[in-house]
Amino acid sequence: MIRPVRATALAAAAVSAALVVTACGSGSGKSTDDGAQGQAAPAAGAQDLNPHPAEDLKQGGVHKVSIQQWINQYNPNQTDGTQGDAAAITALVEPDLFTFDAKGVPHSNPDYLASAKVVSTDPQVVSYELNPKARWSDGKPLGVADFEAQWKALSGKDKGFQVASTSGYDQIAKVEQGKDEHEVRVTFATPFADWQMLFDPLLPASLNANPDSFNKSWAGQVPVTGNAWKVGRYDRTAKTITLVPDPAWWGEKPKLDKYIFWAMDSKARTDAYLNKELDEAPASTPEAYQRLKGDQGTDIRIGARWDQVTLSMNGARGPLQDVKARQAVALGVDREALAKVAGKDLPFRPKVVNNHFFMPNQEGYRDNAGSFGKRDVARAKKLLDEAGWKEEGAGKPRSKDGKPLALEYVMPADAVGLAEDQAKLTQQMLGEIGIKVDLRKVPGDDYFDRYVHRGNYDLTQFRQVDRIYRSSSYQDYRQPDGDNAFTNYGRVSSPEVDRLMVEASRTTDAAKQVALYNEADAKVWELGHSVPLYQRPQIIAIRKGLANTGAPGLGDENSVRIGWLK
Repeated sequence: MIRPVRATALAAAAVSAALVVTACGSGSGKSTDDGAQGQAAPAAGAQDLNPHPAEDLKQGGVHKVSIQQWINQYNPNQTDGTQGDAAAITALVEPDLFTFDAKGVPHSNPDYLASAKVVSTDPQVVSYELNPKARWSDGKPLGVADFEAQWKALSGKDKGFQVASTSGYDQIAKVEQGKDEHEVRVTFATPFADWQMLFDPLLPASLNANPDSFNKSWAGQVPVTGNAWKVGRYDRTAKTITLVPDPAWWGEKPKLDKYIFWAMDSKARTDAYLNKELDEAPASTPEAYQRLKGDQGTDIRIGARWDQVTLSMNGARGPLQDVKARQAVALGVDREALAKVAGKDLPFRPKVVNNHFFMPNQEGYRDNAGSFGKRDVARAKKLLDEAGWKEEGAGKPRSKDGKPLALEYVMPADAVGLAEDQAKLTQQMLGEIGIKVDLRKVPGDDYFDRYVHRGNYDLTQFRQVDRIYRSSSYQDYRQPDGDNAFTNYGRVSSPEVDRLMVEASRTTDAAKQVALYNEADAKVWELGHSVPLYQRPQIIAIRKGLANTGAPGLGDENSVRIGWLK
């Protein structure tokens, strides 16, 4: 199953949106015309996959898709493995214990689980009944050793493991064998509401054996697999990763012969699709949509994904270490203007997001932006005054102690069109309150690994996607632990936000959980952690002959059913 990329980041400038998404469900598969422009974004649960039964599909064929960079780390739980394209590939080749329906509700995947359920609430105990046929590519059966090793690696107790998130794993008391080798029992020290989030994907014990194997053994490769697909070839020169069906797979066989991922610049993706070198391409930016919508033999498929475009602020260096400076940035940016630019010529307008944890079309959403919800130049200037940054005259940056107020906005070198336009707009807006913004383009393959993940920026724009399990967001806002910032790349946090998010993850009362996340969200706004901009449209251009793939929204695509119509 291709699943949403849970709790990862994607470059806003260049994203292979369709690769990292999901699900089975209904959709028209018909092109969308401009008559829909200005309509509301699709409701949660909306998806468009061109669904067809297996008997309608040809056996064989190749599906060629794009990714935004060469993959250097395939361990999705390691700090450098959180980039979305890497996690999407890993999800195709590793055990996917739960699949998601159109509403984002998890269900046990029978290829791996006969059942998974809470068998005790005090303490909370989860029983996993494993499919006896499920095996790793090295021949070993899935079992308690894999669960135990993953728990210990991600518990946060051994700081040698460079983990992206400990959420949920740090609440486990023990992992043990159940009645036989096919049952695993996980006992929690404190309740964990999003328990289905854990062990998904399940990874082999060999990866999690020790810090060295965890941090390095999956760098640039996937040594052990356990799904319908395996890696057939890595071609660094051509920048392609080719997946092929695994003959040892015990479930339904894939329809396709090959699934090819091709790393390329965003500016090349639309041309590659129009030249029939790719079978799908993102059409979520105005320039891409206008070029792709009228292509003969192309469907435009639309879904509702958890997909937030975010302006990240680095509170660990320079002027943005001061909360008042961060708040001034939040007030200096006109989010409505950025969303309007993003929605120009699209079939619907992106909606500004006033919540870090919920999308506007999602149950539980509440506007917590308060006084930071609208651009306020006068208040932004007042905050900078209070922070000691003095005005130097029209068109000049403010200064303090003889130094100008200057921030570095880092972006991938292939950022063109919408991404570049928005960067320049942000530069202009912040210039109006006395902040000089220098735009710096860096190599696309280095953008996450050397800049975002390392905090080598003052401002940057990327996408946060698929926070369907709300506790997965904890890693984005939690307090760093020494050198490990988890995915809180700007290192902005507080004990109060930590407390509220941990409490939310430990309550099984859905209404109380929503209230706690909204309370935490209000505090996150006050911290000036980051600026949620808008919900990014999920709009995919795809060949009409491709079935069971496209825009799955909150759900999962069944990768073995993706194929070409007869």
